[in-house]
Amino acid sequence: METTKRELDSGLHSLVLVANYYGIPADEMQLRHNMAMQGKKYMTDDLLRGAKNLKLKVKVINGKKGSLHRLTLPAIVKLKTGEYGVVAKADENKVLMLEAYERSPKVIGMEDFNNIWDGETILVIPRDIGTRDLKFGLKWFIPSILKYKRPFIEVLAAALMMQILMIFSPLITQSVIDKVLTHNSLSTLDVLALGLLLINIFEMILSIARNYVFTHTTNRIDVILSCRLFHHLFKLPLRYFESRRVGDTIARVRELENIRRFLTGVPMTTLLDTLFIIVYIIIMFFYSVKLTWVCLASLPVLVIISAVITPILKSRLDEKFNTGAEQQSYLVEAVTGVQTIKSFAVEPDVQKKWEGLLANYTKAGFKTSILGNSAGAVAQFVQQTCDLAILYFGARLVIEGKLSVGEMVAFRMLSGRVSQPVLRLVQMWQDFQQTSISIKRLGDIFNSKPEPTMEGTATRLPALKGNIFFDKVTFRYRPDAAEVIKNMSFGIRPNTVVGVVGRSGSGKSTISKLIQRLYIPESGKILIDGMDIALTDPAWLRRQIGVVLQENFLFNATIRENIALQNTAASIEEIVRVAKIAGAHDFICELSEGYDTMVGEKGTGLSGGQKQRIAIARSLLTNPKILIFDEATSALDYESESIIQKNLDQICKNRTTLIIAHRLSTLKNADLIMVVDRGQIVEYGPQTQLIEKKGLYYHLLQQQQANI
Repeated sequence: METTKRELDSGLHSLVLVANYYGIPADEMQLRHNMAMQGKKYMTDDLLRGAKNLKLKVKVINGKKGSLHRLTLPAIVKLKTGEYGVVAKADENKVLMLEAYERSPKVIGMEDFNNIWDGETILVIPRDIGTRDLKFGLKWFIPSILKYKRPFIEVLAAALMMQILMIFSPLITQSVIDKVLTHNSLSTLDVLALGLLLINIFEMILSIARNYVFTHTTNRIDVILSCRLFHHLFKLPLRYFESRRVGDTIARVRELENIRRFLTGVPMTTLLDTLFIIVYIIIMFFYSVKLTWVCLASLPVLVIISAVITPILKSRLDEKFNTGAEQQSYLVEAVTGVQTIKSFAVEPDVQKKWEGLLANYTKAGFKTSILGNSAGAVAQFVQQTCDLAILYFGARLVIEGKLSVGEMVAFRMLSGRVSQPVLRLVQMWQDFQQTSISIKRLGDIFNSKPEPTMEGTATRLPALKGNIFFDKVTFRYRPDAAEVIKNMSFGIRPNTVVGVVGRSGSGKSTISKLIQRLYIPESGKILIDGMDIALTDPAWLRRQIGVVLQENFLFNATIRENIALQNTAASIEEIVRVAKIAGAHDFICELSEGYDTMVGEKGTGLSGGQKQRIAIARSLLTNPKILIFDEATSALDYESESIIQKNLDQICKNRTTLIIAHRLSTLKNADLIMVVDRGQIVEYGPQTQLIEKKGLYYHLLQQQQANI
């Protein structure tokens, strides 16, 4: 094994060994692809990401030398050379370690091991299987909260201390009014003022610390949620995105902001403050039972307000989201189709529709805000009325001599400690309704079943030979829709060039997507090299299939980066080689910055033919044994098509190639022609044989020749 590879992949190899020990299927090449780490050295942070990718729990310990025997083994250790190894067993005197790519482990004395170990240990254990498929909802946040339970405990402790300190403020105020003012005791006043100042300082410090810890922790949870959302979103099948508008998906992703706002709104401390109300009420009863009941009389009213407003608020929030998603979808659609809009000069119509959607969203937002603000205003009025009643009845008690002035002021301060958390709770309940709607919308993404991965029954394909077999395959887009592919069966031998032709809507492109497992057949099997692709990892399968579409997406990056999309570690020599095969090298060299030229968003800096040749080069970089041209030349000019056609033999060499085409002239070099009509194969054989048969292929050929 080369030293370079050991340095690059020793950590990854060690992780795979530990995963396999726990019975979790893992593959180095697949992990490298999933983590986008081609050609890069794996550091500890990368191994943590890889372990999470395999549903493993990990923890890094910078342990004291000789402490390995106290840890859960096997574990990954980092050596002073920068490489990683696996410690299988350890006691106080020796260590059993397997170094990367060695065939068998070896026993090393603890002193010798300490000389090569840098002290870093990565503990790896399986996650609880029961938590893997937790449905997204409020319960989904519990594991994340428990993960950071210590900071949350610190927050609760700080909030508890603040509540305890807040009890002393009314008592000190009462003493100042009843004792200091009555007896003109300045020395007592100084002591009480100093005490009150110290209490305020401690409250400020605890409040800052509490908010810092809480915000920091909730931000970490927010990062976890955002990463999981993005990861899960791109694990969903293609049909998920095809059945939803882009703007609707974006609107759902943006609901993260509402959840973030709620989490950082300190709901936990508000609940603690609310629970502490009981303590204040008990103290208030010692002051005056009558005034306490006056204060408590407002609570049922506030509960009734919340109960009445909740269903209406939910309905308004739903309406606001739906109109917002509609507006977002139309915006994406309009920006994407701006060329068509300008070509047909329909900007006024687009503007009019946009303004209508904007008006609907603004109206829904206005109704929601008015409802929430009105509920808050009513709650505030109820509280102010309660304060007025306490002031009125409290003054009467003072006049009757049943309560001192200081006691009345202290009681009002305590009643404020009761009313303010309740008002915050009412507001938090409204915010919670918004958050519950956001969780429901995000649940559409999180609770959608992703494509299967290498876990469980999914198996990794070996290097493909390119044998494709359809066995009675039927497919439809929806259960209530017509069959797009009907009981289709055919076979393609390795290294065969097959042209797929037929009328528009006959199911040609659907065959391509079925081979890539972008679509799942309703019935039947698709076998590649004799293996059912339903049992394979889709990502691994697609990495061995090259695809060139009619409209290929180029990212806003350099030509080199676009060609090396599937293998970012590819050398410039490899990139140039495939560019020459695709007929792209010459025009790339003519550009001012060559392969480092930025192509612009969606490749706007290049012509259609240039983009297509870059796409072909991209599809060839990993040397796929199956290559699919899906209407790849139908929109090209004659010169661009001629360049691609000229290189077609070299492009298709030693690989199974499917050429889906409208232009039958592009199928000159095809070994076989498959004619598809209404989801069925009506003709299949060599081109000369189909022409002699004078069936549908002959009819399509005659039509095109007549139009030339």
